[in-house]
Amino acid sequence: MVEVKKTNQLNRVYQDAQEIRKSVFVKEQGIDETLEFDGTDGDATHYVAYDQHRPVATARATVTGEGVHIQRVATLKMYRHKGFAKQLLEAILNDPKYKGETNFYLGAQETAKGLYETLGFKQYGDPFMEVGIKHVNMKKSVRN
Repeated sequence: MVEVKKTNQLNRVYQDAQEIRKSVFVKEQGIDETLEFDGTDGDATHYVAYDQHRPVATARATVTGEGVHIQRVATLKMYRHKGFAKQLLEAILNDPKYKGETNFYLGAQETAKGLYETLGFKQYGDPFMEVGIKHVNMKKSVRN
């Protein structure tokens, strides 16, 4: 089982989240850093998955009027397809912080759609382009 830690901002866990996002989104996928770090990190809870104390995957979540919005899901390249992102997302879905929330939603890069489907997310609406990458909207309804 991977270790998952969460934080709001301004500590080592958040710094680890930033480094993973820079590596995956900015360096690997070529997303402009000002778009990736859009000024809304302070509103979110940041999650980082660790493998033997090494940060390997991250995501952030924010409660909105529509439910829990999951964003910025990223796994370092050498750790992909090993279950880290899935365990991280399961930790978010089961976080007591979201007790009473019945809807989780996200905009998934189309290449990651299958991962979210394994967790019960369903696509809705048409695919769209964001930062030059094809995405699909997905949601999961849960009962508490």
